[in-house]
Amino acid sequence: MTGIKICGLTTRDTLNAALDSGADFVGAVIFPKSPRHISATDAAALFGAARGRAKVVAVVVDPDDALLEKIGQTLRPDFIQLHGNETPDRADAVRRLTSAGVIKALPIRSEADFAAVAAWESGVDHLMFDARPPAGSVLPGGVGHSFDWSLVSGRSFVRPWFLAGGLNPDNVRDALAITDAPLVDVSSGVESAPGVKDADRIAAFIEAARRP
Repeated sequence: MTGIKICGLTTRDTLNAALDSGADFVGAVIFPKSPRHISATDAAALFGAARGRAKVVAVVVDPDDALLEKIGQTLRPDFIQLHGNETPDRADAVRRLTSAGVIKALPIRSEADFAAVAAWESGVDHLMFDARPPAGSVLPGGVGHSFDWSLVSGRSFVRPWFLAGGLNPDNVRDALAITDAPLVDVSSGVESAPGVKDADRIAAFIEAARRP
């Protein structure tokens, strides 16, 4: 069964929609430039409801040690998702500072972008293949763009990996048919406006991804 992550949740209603619909992972984006930003303190208060129902993921971009320590102490996530220009050596420090597993998002536009995979695979729990954002974007993800899914078709990786970038309730079935991804991640594809999650779209996405 496909594992599903609903990312960028900021309200109790939409978190509950994700949990009630069967999401396996729920994400808090702790990055002030994002329209989905939530502080570590507020995330801790919100995502406590997910304990025992879904894995909690803190999404960060080039975080410093102080932020990682705060996230680890307050939110206590199951995973830290690195979505910036972090290096493979950083993964060990992230684990130490947060006591969490590590997901590394890699931007994909062409075959050449998969060259980065080998350096990361041994040091993280999951990789995430996301669309490379357009030039000039201040956001490393969550911009609604997809990449050519055939680039990942037929590839094998050491651990279960996430497909991300431009997924929504209408295309996730096609994406899964092409890639056979074990895990999918969605953010802007289940929103009614940037940063505004839609409970109905969350439910529709999960239903579509799980449809036989």
